[in-house]
Amino acid sequence: MKASAGLLMFRGRDNDLEVLLVHPGGPFFRDRDEGSWSIPKGESEPGEELLDRAIIEFKEELGIAAEGGWIELGSVKQKGGKTVYAWAFEGEFAGSVVSNTFTMEWPPRSGRMTEFPEIDRAEFFSISAAARKINPAQVAFLDRLQESLAVV
Repeated sequence: MKASAGLLMFRGRDNDLEVLLVHPGGPFFRDRDEGSWSIPKGESEPGEELLDRAIIEFKEELGIAAEGGWIELGSVKQKGGKTVYAWAFEGEFAGSVVSNTFTMEWPPRSGRMTEFPEIDRAEFFSISAAARKINPAQVAFLDRLQESLAVV
């Protein structure tokens, strides 16, 4: 089973902790919201350094470079069986999504290939809102981030 690696950007705002999540593009997720958002992430190749993959994916999906100060958040196993590894870092994002695209037949059985963005939105959420928006398996990353910051 493939592994994915991603980054969870966070910021302090009005005495609250906020995290940046991304919404997957394409027709399948168009009308889905709660439980559909994710940390920016992507599949790693065998033997590839996971943090390196996470940094590359962040730049490809959001168009900005991620800066260090990494907080290791460990891994989770998603419902489909994929393992996701994550690191958090403090930062700001005020731009628009500059995502890679993918091509699929749409509408189904139409014979027409259509291009869609991998990510169609990126947004900061409070931890409580993020816990509702994010893929349920990734809620553990939010908990681990809060635990790490409470110790600092």
